[in-house]
Amino acid sequence: MDHPYAKVNPYRASPLTALVIFRTDKAAKVSYTVVGKSAKTSITNTVNGGYQKVHQVPVVGLYADYANQVKIKVTYRNGQTTTKTLTLQTGKLPKTLSQADIKVTKSDQSKMAIGQNTLTLINRTAQEPYAIDADGQIRWYSTKWSQHTFVQLSNGHLLMQNRTSKTAKSYNVLTETDYLGRIYRQYKFSGKLGKGSEESTIIAVHHDVVELPNHNLLVTISDGGKYVEDVLSEVDRTSGKVVKVIDLKRLLPATMYRNYHQTSSRSGKVDWLHVNALWYDQKTGNVLLSERNQDLNMSFNYQTEKINWIYSGKKAASWPKKWRKYLLTPTKGTTITGGQHGLTLLSEHGQQLKILLYNNNINVTNGNAKTLGKYSEAVAYTIDLSKMSIKQTWSYGKMLGTANFTRVIGYAQRLSNGNALIDFGYKQNGQESNIIEVDAEGNQVFNVTLKASATDLCLPLEFLSVKLSIRCH
Repeated sequence: MDHPYAKVNPYRASPLTALVIFRTDKAAKVSYTVVGKSAKTSITNTVNGGYQKVHQVPVVGLYADYANQVKIKVTYRNGQTTTKTLTLQTGKLPKTLSQADIKVTKSDQSKMAIGQNTLTLINRTAQEPYAIDADGQIRWYSTKWSQHTFVQLSNGHLLMQNRTSKTAKSYNVLTETDYLGRIYRQYKFSGKLGKGSEESTIIAVHHDVVELPNHNLLVTISDGGKYVEDVLSEVDRTSGKVVKVIDLKRLLPATMYRNYHQTSSRSGKVDWLHVNALWYDQKTGNVLLSERNQDLNMSFNYQTEKINWIYSGKKAASWPKKWRKYLLTPTKGTTITGGQHGLTLLSEHGQQLKILLYNNNINVTNGNAKTLGKYSEAVAYTIDLSKMSIKQTWSYGKMLGTANFTRVIGYAQRLSNGNALIDFGYKQNGQESNIIEVDAEGNQVFNVTLKASATDLCLPLEFLSVKLSIRCH
């Protein structure tokens, strides 16, 4: 404890973290606090593992280019405590982050879901993912550029969609890592349009991944055929082998993909479905999907592949008879989604379930042509399967109007205190993103705008905002 070993950025991938190692003569448990620059911005965590004599303390939440004060607290079984303060110097932010224009206009920390160790994470396409505190200060980032996928697994590790090198054109690697940047596993997906150069490489793995109860990974993929982003694949967590494939062309009418003519800008293939959100319900074994290019949300059972329900603006009469029994009927005043993102299951009780999503409010194929472009919003629905009905119960964003309309990108998440975190992720054609946390009454408790810097403008700017707690191992 008198002379601990402290290494900033121990795995050369997470510059605002450190690893502190020391011994104690008696078994003890350890916690740490990164002292914040303002009230309620300190980050405190307790190391997992209970009482031990050898301690490895993963410190997360340092400020960049700053002499950080980190308090290490040791507690022995008899209740005696010892505290040591370390000074950990960090380097400057990379240019793509140092030039980022982050402006917090609302920060009611007494009502925010920030706790003692929670940051708001921003995943960008395609640059460094980073996390900010309530002041908008960057307190974590990864040097491993990420694309769509950023998931926290049940063991506290992160699953990030990366590429094999800085020059590779495809983000076809899923990396299991942690906040300190240590890599545990990598899964590489490959797919090509045919013979030829690297330019023919397509993105086989794309928007979303969920961890199944057996800890395998359920991944949204493109299978290399004529159509893209319409297949789910279960990947064995240990071996990396594909153990199950679900082709969504088998679940939905063939006319939906055969008559669809829009192609993917990356591959030139038919992007008829574009699955952009995936949710697995451990209670029922059902999978929920958001399918952007059909303006469609649906649920099916993962084992039987039987459809449970479909919600879409596509008129019932235009569906083949076989599928009509699955269609949900909206009650008066219920929003039809268009180009939606971030579908999640909030709760399920008997025949009723509640869902939350981000409605971009565009008309790709079956959206609401009357309201498209006027606003984007987070929306909560209640689905009654006994009546096959869907009712809108809450929304936020309509009152913000065209200023917060986003034709692509977006996210909505229910937080631990009941608030909703909403990412209006592509305002002004990608020049900025606006992340807002609102309470149940629609009152803003946090509002931050992230503008594109000069170094961002040559890249598509995408934000996926998720509040994630920092876990210690």
